[in-house]
Amino acid sequence: MRRMPPMLFLLVATAAAQAAPPLPHIVVFFQSWSARLDEPALRAVRSAADWAQQHSDATLVVIGYASTVGSAQANQDLSRLRAQIVSDTLVADGVAPQRIRRRALGPVDYALDPQETRRVEIALGEE
Repeated sequence: MRRMPPMLFLLVATAAAQAAPPLPHIVVFFQSWSARLDEPALRAVRSAADWAQQHSDATLVVIGYASTVGSAQANQDLSRLRAQIVSDTLVADGVAPQRIRRRALGPVDYALDPQETRRVEIALGEE
């Protein structure tokens, strides 16, 4: 095994220690074939809006997902609608529209629970 020169190791360790912590994400879940925000979903969106009020120069990225049940186009449309509903609610809660980036990723497979696919993620502070 080749040893790293001490100075190079120090530079790598310092760069890793100075790396920014991961940015927070808020997840909003939906019922099957729905884009309606229930009370827990509204609380999640309000948390994102509160965060945005405290970080006035940060961008929020709203990413919509859907399950693979049904047609790919219907699920793409649903993921777009979910992202739109969350974005509109953020704006209603005081977030300037120009601070929000919206993406619809459409249908995705789930690992453990189908609920994982019926969601919108709000990435706080992303570019």
